[in-house]
Amino acid sequence: MTAAKKKAKTTPTRTTPASLAKRIVEQLEAIEADGGDGELTFGRGEKLRVSSLGKIYFPDAELTKGDLMRYYAGMSPVLLPIIRDRPMILKRYPDGVGGPSFFQQNAGKTMPRGVRTERITTSGGDNAERIIGGDLLTLLAIVQIGTIPVHTWQSRTQSHQFADTTTIDLDPGDDVPFKDVVTLAKQIKVELDNLDLTAAIKTSGSSGLHIVLPLPQRTTFDEAALLAERVAEHIVESQPKRATVERSVRVRPKRSIYVDAQQNAEGKSVVAAYSVRERARATVSAPIDWRELRGTLKIEAFTLETMPARLRKVGDLWGEAMKRRNSRRTIDRVLDAS
Repeated sequence: MTAAKKKAKTTPTRTTPASLAKRIVEQLEAIEADGGDGELTFGRGEKLRVSSLGKIYFPDAELTKGDLMRYYAGMSPVLLPIIRDRPMILKRYPDGVGGPSFFQQNAGKTMPRGVRTERITTSGGDNAERIIGGDLLTLLAIVQIGTIPVHTWQSRTQSHQFADTTTIDLDPGDDVPFKDVVTLAKQIKVELDNLDLTAAIKTSGSSGLHIVLPLPQRTTFDEAALLAERVAEHIVESQPKRATVERSVRVRPKRSIYVDAQQNAEGKSVVAAYSVRERARATVSAPIDWRELRGTLKIEAFTLETMPARLRKVGDLWGEAMKRRNSRRTIDRVLDAS
């Protein structure tokens, strides 16, 4: 045997995020086909017990808990970098979207071995063990206990007192067609360009759109919140009949869209890009290109079933958008001028 062959024989195979995801998806398929209960093996001794994979979670779409787990496993190469090092807030649906739900913030004492947790002290003085995103075992563990949407903080554990994004949620009233939300988002893009601000956009997976501005390091939550509020105020000033910052539904103008900039404080969470939403058709909070803002855009087009193919076609739009962070100089100029 030559030295080259000896080296090839002893060199370990590198596990990539994509190869691990593929292996876990295959295990999930086998477990569901064999009754729905079993154990996933991640390598290096890490294991996770999963159960009831055949339980229907989305009756209208006839999708199971196993389908949800396979989606998250398959999308993990793009989702995990988004939620890495972020405290998560769980919204659990143990019996699927048709059953009761409840929120969970603290990790508790029953999390499976291997789930990443960390003690976090918030600005309000709360100190508790939180579940931290970023690895596949932790992601699937929260799905195993009934989590459907993935909600995270807009900061990471190593700098949790600073925001790295700020979010504007376009939330239409029940009397507003989605095409009107699309029209408002296009006008917001013009305003952002005028302010030299960069932002990513995604469907909420529910009824609206999320506009997210990547921030420079050490941006305080006060600055992040104020920036979102300033953009919202600019929009309402230019589009008073279509946009509102009025929180009370009862006093909002008819057919108006709430420009919500109020979810940007430390400890508040937003739904992650690529997250499945707790909706009948298993819609997804889908990253889109600004050029896709057309009257024909439909939230229902982005689902647990369609997103993997879309990702293969258009690539990781969110990851690319988050690389284009706004500069400190631009943010300071916008805040100082407002």
